[in-house]
Amino acid sequence: MHILLFANGELNRGVMLARVLDSLDSPRVICADGGALHARALGLTPHAIIGDLDSLTTEQVADFKVAGAEIIQHPPEKDETDLELALRHCQDIGAKSVHILGALGGRFDQTIANILLLAHPEFSEIRIEVVDGDQVLRLLQPGAHKIAGAPGDTVSLIPLAAAVEGVTTSQLQYPLRDETLYLGPARGISNVMLADAAAVEFDSGLLLLVHTSGRA
Repeated sequence: MHILLFANGELNRGVMLARVLDSLDSPRVICADGGALHARALGLTPHAIIGDLDSLTTEQVADFKVAGAEIIQHPPEKDETDLELALRHCQDIGAKSVHILGALGGRFDQTIANILLLAHPEFSEIRIEVVDGDQVLRLLQPGAHKIAGAPGDTVSLIPLAAAVEGVTTSQLQYPLRDETLYLGPARGISNVMLADAAAVEFDSGLLLLVHTSGRA
């Protein structure tokens, strides 16, 4: 099951967003609270809206319900963000892949928290991508990974662990050969793809891949 998950940040149009929307055939549309407004702006009807609903008016909630959306309301006093609750719902219904739209921008604390949800151990079996305009973000676990794109695309590898060891890349302008990327230094930022496909592999740690269409 492939899911478009709308968060309540800024929805930026761009190459990567258009590519995702064009590639998914009748995806299930899940919305975290006010993310339902982003879905509607793109002509999509939510299958479910999840959260404390503080970003929607009573009338908007009623309209979405009439249109067929399942409304799953949580109390404002909760430990999870609306996006985390929506990801838990995706997990419960058997999602294999989730594309999150509208997760960045607005409040900086929410943006950071949304990105770090990619590293939540309970979601490790779901392929999750954050799509924002011309960018796609995804978490890489130890092992080998392919990056599909085009020559000239920008690729950044950002450590989300104290040390990411044994990093080796291919078809990137500035190669890494069995090296360590440390949390803090910006060494992995702004590499450039040399072909339609690049690759990265590493032995331990976590990497945040930020893939931007064209030169960032």
